[in-house]
Amino acid sequence: MDHSAMGASSAEASPSSTASTPASATTGSSTAVEAEHNDQDVMFAQMMLVHHQGAIEMAQMATTQASDQEVKTLAAAIEATQQPEIEQMTSWLQTWGEPVEAGSSVSGDTSGDMSGGMDGMDGMDHSMAGMMSEEQMTQLHNATGADFDRMFLQLMIEHHAGAVRMAEIEQQYGLNTQALELADSIVISQNAEIDQMKQMLAAMG
Repeated sequence: MDHSAMGASSAEASPSSTASTPASATTGSSTAVEAEHNDQDVMFAQMMLVHHQGAIEMAQMATTQASDQEVKTLAAAIEATQQPEIEQMTSWLQTWGEPVEAGSSVSGDTSGDMSGGMDGMDGMDHSMAGMMSEEQMTQLHNATGADFDRMFLQLMIEHHAGAVRMAEIEQQYGLNTQALELADSIVISQNAEIDQMKQMLAAMG
């Protein structure tokens, strides 16, 4: 513990070694994007962006079409949580010099990059990990009242389960600390919302 010979130079070189360094200087997670990443981190961000956008589209439907106030409240919470995460993931991709739109890199060529981590997720269009098909989106859009509430919950449970699977793959294969932290958060929060939505469905009978 006696590093007096190294003095201030060691403190400057290793900010974590001194308690006087502001937390923001060592973490910087709220503003600075950690540059170190791998292909899994890129794909996770690109895919989860699309996935979150789908959830927000569904949530916005609920604000006008749901009849159950609890469904409306849940939908608002989903939008409030996922919109900042979209902005966060967009900033990562921009900093990494990667396309924000997954497009050709995801829909056409998902094999090979992920060391087997993305098995079962190479058909990435409407079937991506719980994403609604166009037909399901139309059905939800046309539903009203209790029928909408029930369909919204059923589809959002499936959607959340897909997000959890994607996040678990990131936990296993990802490198970027911020992406891994988001994956951890998604697993915890969306599993909790799945449990909540299952209880809501059961109460509807």
